[in-house]
Amino acid sequence: MLSKIVTLLLILPNILLAQHSIKGVFSPAKNYEVVLLYKVTPTVSEYIKNTEINNDGSFQIQLDASAEAGIYRIVYAVPQEDYNFDVIYNAKEDIELAFNAETGVTFKTSSENKLLASYTKSMSMVTQSITNYYRGNKKDTTALNTIFKTQRETQARYEKQATNTIALQFIKANKPYIPKKYEDVKTYINHLKTRYFDNIDFNNKTLQSSSFLEERMNNYIFGMTAEGKDKIANYKANIDAFCMAMKSAPATVKRILLVSLWQQMRDLELPAVANYITTTYLIDIAKSLKDTTLVNDLTRYKNLSIGNKAPDFYIDGIKGKTKITKKLSELNTAKHYIIVFWSSTCSHCLNDIPKLETYLETKKAGSIEVVAIGLEDDDKIWKEKIKSFPNFIHMLGLGKWSNSIGDDYGVELTPAYFVLDKDKKIVAKPFDTEALKAFFDKK
Repeated sequence: MLSKIVTLLLILPNILLAQHSIKGVFSPAKNYEVVLLYKVTPTVSEYIKNTEINNDGSFQIQLDASAEAGIYRIVYAVPQEDYNFDVIYNAKEDIELAFNAETGVTFKTSSENKLLASYTKSMSMVTQSITNYYRGNKKDTTALNTIFKTQRETQARYEKQATNTIALQFIKANKPYIPKKYEDVKTYINHLKTRYFDNIDFNNKTLQSSSFLEERMNNYIFGMTAEGKDKIANYKANIDAFCMAMKSAPATVKRILLVSLWQQMRDLELPAVANYITTTYLIDIAKSLKDTTLVNDLTRYKNLSIGNKAPDFYIDGIKGKTKITKKLSELNTAKHYIIVFWSSTCSHCLNDIPKLETYLETKKAGSIEVVAIGLEDDDKIWKEKIKSFPNFIHMLGLGKWSNSIGDDYGVELTPAYFVLDKDKKIVAKPFDTEALKAFFDKK
């Protein structure tokens, strides 16, 4: 009897501190090299470990016994923010999965992940039935009420099955608006929109620690926006509704979500919407968090948006043999101005700038003035190179990437172009001389 107790005491710590693993297969295997694992919290992603993907696409990550239950993120390519997916780890079971870029992730083991995936699939099928009903202009109200009944029962069944699981929090938050009786399509869509966030708790740390809130934000703001001339106004209205829904959330969570949205609007070249997010919500949040870097980024983007006056600066330069000393705002020699940031040691610049010089020779004298700011560490090479472009106003920008004018214009690479009208308002930000030529040729 004593020996059995001793044996039990020896194996008990291993039982209590059982280690689990996350393993799976990526396909096609040749497209993947490394898997990184992060533990996600509401504000940061904590790096756990990484492993190489084998030639057959398989990988395995052994979790430490101390690994806590929660949301984990698997990253499989760069940029990391685009190529990843979340998994639930409940600290009770191994996770085995398969991933394909076209079909997504499927779980072979892990009761919680399989349950959530099953729920998502089942509810999606019901939603498709509702969509088919309305698209078919059907008049059988009993049929639609039956679909709504199925939707209610499906939601309730999965909530019951998910009792005492992490998955339950996602299932409850995902609960859609379900009518109690027949509604025409217009009424139904209106209710879907106005009650979209009814079951989402923006203070729930599990939801905050996943991509769930961002996905719901994007689905609402982009999915509930009609195309057409009122698109910008619709975006703004949807943003207002979203921010109202998450008004009680911590500032840190609001910052993460709204920065993501701001970046998307910026990438879609919708400055009016991006700047609306800034001025109405995000700048105040950034200030409350004393996030000066974000404040500066938001302000710089707003100042450099099309239609705004270009940041003014004092020109201490030369054109040919003529000294130019005045503010940008005081120039009155042309209908348009091109500000180009370049460098005498930048090979791409040395290929692009001569094209600009040649193109301007085809334009009417006095129609375009170029202010060329050389971002340099010193003036040795620059002084020789500018002799090849005598028709530009040249200005030396010492400090290179730490130059204050370059910073004001958000320059991160050279050459960088800004086209201004006669009032010094920004009218275009072409990527290169070809885009610049296209802008002027269409006028």
